Amino acid sequence: MSYVFSPPPVATVAVADSPDRFPVRRIFCVGRNYAAHAREMGKDPERELPFFFSKPADAVVDAGETVAYPPQTENFHYEAELVVAIGTGGRDIPEADALTHVWGYAIGNDLTRRDLQLQARDKGRPWDFGKAFDRSAVIGPVHPVAKVGYPEKGSIRLTVNGETKQDADLNELIWSVPEVISFLSHSVTLAPGDLIMTGTPAGVGALVPGDVCVVSIEGLGEISTRIGPRA
Repeated sequence: MSYVFSPPPVATVAVADSPDRFPVRRIFCVGRNYAAHAREMGKDPERELPFFFSKPADAVVDAGETVAYPPQTENFHYEAELVVAIGTGGRDIPEADALTHVWGYAIGNDLTRRDLQLQARDKGRPWDFGKAFDRSAVIGPVHPVAKVGYPEKGSIRLTVNGETKQDADLNELIWSVPEVISFLSHSVTLAPGDLIMTGTPAGVGALVPGDVCVVSIEGLGEISTRIGPRA
């Protein structure tokens, strides 16, 4: 078999303390998974069923890279997130078994064209242009569970130019990591290489060219992203 053109390279993210790379298959994102963030977005934080949106695999950006201010937005936001890297696939995964499917954890920054997202939300349209644009998923090195375990609590924090903007604890997740994995696997079959961005705390806000955004999660270190000139 031959292709009509060369297939694109596999999207990957770094692995902590290793030259290896983690191949990315899909990126799932949990919407409004911290109560305070739900409130700041004008929504009820009650524990209703989780919902998801997605980003393309090739939206991933390594920590330390510069991300150009994206086109078609005047309200470009940061969102600090814990990222779950799936190493063993499955469907209809029981919550009690969910963590056995996790290969590792990483720090993420779900970059968002907020004005486009809110316009789509208010019109009942998909969020793709607000969430799934080029270089919109900054994801730091994946730390294997053999080294970091399964974080259930600990600080998640984001600063812009040294000023704290988001400051919360992982135990504030409305839906825990095992619950998210189990729920998602009842809708789609998970596979090795899937990444799950688990939601952001309150305090989201705008970035401008020249800003340096740092996300830290207790036990996973920190990642830094500089915002470049408009693309």
